[in-house]
Amino acid sequence: MFLVPLSVSPHSNTIQTSKLTLYETRARFFMVGSGADEESFRIIKIDRSLDSSGALAVTDDKIVYSRQEMMDLLKMIESGNVSTGGLRRVASCFGIVGFIKFLEGYYMILITKRSAVALIGGHYVYHIDDTLLLGITGQSEQFEQRSNDGMAQIQLIILTEARYIQSFCQVDLTKNFYFSYTYDITNTLQRNMTTASLRPNKIFIWNHFLLKNGFPSFGDTPPTSSDENPWCLPIIYGFVDQAKIPVFGHDIYLTLIARRSRYFAGARFLKRGVNNEGFVANEVETEQIVHDANTTLFDAAVARALRGGVGCNGANLGITSFVQHRGSIPLYWSQDISQLTPKPPIELNCVDPYHTATSLHFSNMFERYGTPLIVLNLIKFKEKTPREGILLPEFRDSIAYLNTHLPDHMKMRYVEWDMARANKSDDPQEVVEMLEAIAEEVFCETNHSTNKEPLRILGRLQTGITRTNCIDCLDRTNAAQFMLGKSALAHQLHSLGILPSASPQNVPFDSDACNLLNSMYQDHGDTIALQYGGSHLVNTMETYRKIGHWTSHSRDMIESIRRYYSNSFTDAEKQDAINLFLGNFIPPPPGNGTGPMIWDLPSDYYLHHDPDPLPKAKKRSYKKWWIDPEAALPDHQNNTSVSANGTELEPYTTGNTIPTMIQDLFPVKADPEETFSAYYHPGTLTSFDRLYPSNMNRGGGGGSGGGNGIGPGYEFEGTILDLSPFAVRNNIATPFENTANELDKDADVHGYPEGGLLIYGIREDGVLLWLKGGAVSEPTTTNDDSSQTPKDEKEKSKERKQDHQQPLPWWTTSALSMRLLDPHVSAGEMKEYKR
Repeated sequence: MFLVPLSVSPHSNTIQTSKLTLYETRARFFMVGSGADEESFRIIKIDRSLDSSGALAVTDDKIVYSRQEMMDLLKMIESGNVSTGGLRRVASCFGIVGFIKFLEGYYMILITKRSAVALIGGHYVYHIDDTLLLGITGQSEQFEQRSNDGMAQIQLIILTEARYIQSFCQVDLTKNFYFSYTYDITNTLQRNMTTASLRPNKIFIWNHFLLKNGFPSFGDTPPTSSDENPWCLPIIYGFVDQAKIPVFGHDIYLTLIARRSRYFAGARFLKRGVNNEGFVANEVETEQIVHDANTTLFDAAVARALRGGVGCNGANLGITSFVQHRGSIPLYWSQDISQLTPKPPIELNCVDPYHTATSLHFSNMFERYGTPLIVLNLIKFKEKTPREGILLPEFRDSIAYLNTHLPDHMKMRYVEWDMARANKSDDPQEVVEMLEAIAEEVFCETNHSTNKEPLRILGRLQTGITRTNCIDCLDRTNAAQFMLGKSALAHQLHSLGILPSASPQNVPFDSDACNLLNSMYQDHGDTIALQYGGSHLVNTMETYRKIGHWTSHSRDMIESIRRYYSNSFTDAEKQDAINLFLGNFIPPPPGNGTGPMIWDLPSDYYLHHDPDPLPKAKKRSYKKWWIDPEAALPDHQNNTSVSANGTELEPYTTGNTIPTMIQDLFPVKADPEETFSAYYHPGTLTSFDRLYPSNMNRGGGGGSGGGNGIGPGYEFEGTILDLSPFAVRNNIATPFENTANELDKDADVHGYPEGGLLIYGIREDGVLLWLKGGAVSEPTTTNDDSSQTPKDEKEKSKERKQDHQQPLPWWTTSALSMRLLDPHVSAGEMKEYKR
């Protein structure tokens, strides 16, 4: 959970193992794990042979050993196996991903390399860099019996096993898989901070099936000090990035976490809509965390506050969180990819008058996030050949039907807007202004989670969520989520006391803070698009702002081709790998009549949909289809929210205020001195270049002094520099709203304005860095150059143009490289494109 100690308490028998060593004998494996202090150890035993039921036998010795006791235990194991080869060290690792069985034996997946990617309140989040697939069990007795049947069958089993391993490894664990030893990244920051006993969220644990193979009780009971399993390491699949915004020497950490659901997961055209359990395709929960760099160790800060008898603000926990959601349209729809067309036709497979699957989906949303629930639909309305618009009436009717039975305070708010059509208008600001208006309006309804306010208010909780979708939940959805995140960033910085107000204008476009957030959301969108669609984003925020339109045109074409190739030729294999990894398909034992292999299935429809048309569960009401978030706990977690004094806490409070008792929010689980030593390692020699906070991505701005982001200027060579990260910088390229004649008016031979290509700058007497030289501005001076007339300036400009316009033969390599690197667009081509 959120405040798990980083080291073991002297009176505790539970440690979080972060460094593992694997040993083996002829009969079994032994995994030795140590805590962060490397003074406390635990051990588990893994038998090479299966038990009577054919399951893997993993025995956990729950005793915590000292270093000397562990060395004595290993010596005793080695002496007992001298006759069979003794004890041999196999590998060192940082965690167990899980266990998997295909046909004959079990395999163990270990994390052998990791790298820190985020730091939240003293809790590190790691990215998996390398893994090891290690065979555990040998050939089974059934395999030995079949050896008498002939070598042909044995050879077939070996080849099938190898094919399963190859398919399983197509889920690359070294790309976009994350974990943490001491912070529950499967739950949001708000749930971690407001729930004393919290189980990892099964929806986002991608190794849930793999861990269940070795630890059958994983996730069945809420974690306590007596039954918490330190070997189970929940892993999420998605995106994690962190950067810091320096505000005049005061660092603010900006963290972006995206969690992909493991239910109804798969590739783009193969997973569309909703299944009969209410889970949608491409479901991603995105959390934006902004916190003060002074908030280092939560445990130590809370302990200080409890000793001094002060509240949350005395603990100096300046941290905020904002959560949003994306997912496919919750209807039964699909696309036929057999014709190999870039945009297959959309088919509405089933029309349910009671919208059962849709109601299941939104009921689950109410359970997880509370109210209000805002649905932002960005699909196309008007098309020459109806495609996306086929889903619009049915989706609109489903929301209207479900709202008729909801009480007034829980009614869903439905917002629809044809974003693609708006992007075709001549006004380059139409998309941005509309999204900004929607973002600010919906944000004021859902709010954000924070425990620190400028006016020393205790804090507030986010109630409800915004659910965004387009047809793919990629390009348009990511742009809309960025605008929501931009609006949230202003409110979060205001909550931390950085900005004087929560107006989005305080985080304007082309400022360092906004550019940093934009780059993080673009990386976030590219990663989700690669995982689901097979290519990067085709339309980025720059596309909707009409900035650098021509330079990105070739990139958009390449990404479209990549997406088409991936969807047409590689998605089927990717889907098989995901189904194996998540346990949606369990290979049948070898033999005649045991079932088809995964690559022989004509479709995986029944792997994600209940084949029983009449479920045995209790029939749901068509009228009261929802579950009140204030009256019931989420069924998908079965959490028991218990405070430190043993009383139950509501999963969602009726108001927006955090409970006043800090003991109920932050139970101290370790002595602060031990937590300090485990995190900082004061007895270890290190350097700043090896520390993650020193190497964290850094946004623009900086400087010295104080202020709220609009600080004093700094004079450099007669120019006033605004060092604030919220100062507006010049655009990278001229906006698309300029006409072709204006573009060509003062352009050189390659189409750029006089002075060169603008790379970076600040408006209003700022710094401009040019690729090819050129002046930033003409400051008032007293030297002789200031007496030049406009006529002299025009003549010098003409001379510079003549120097640039020395023609090069069109067939030369230099001319070709110039055309590719600096493309020139004529007025006729510009008008044709705009038309």
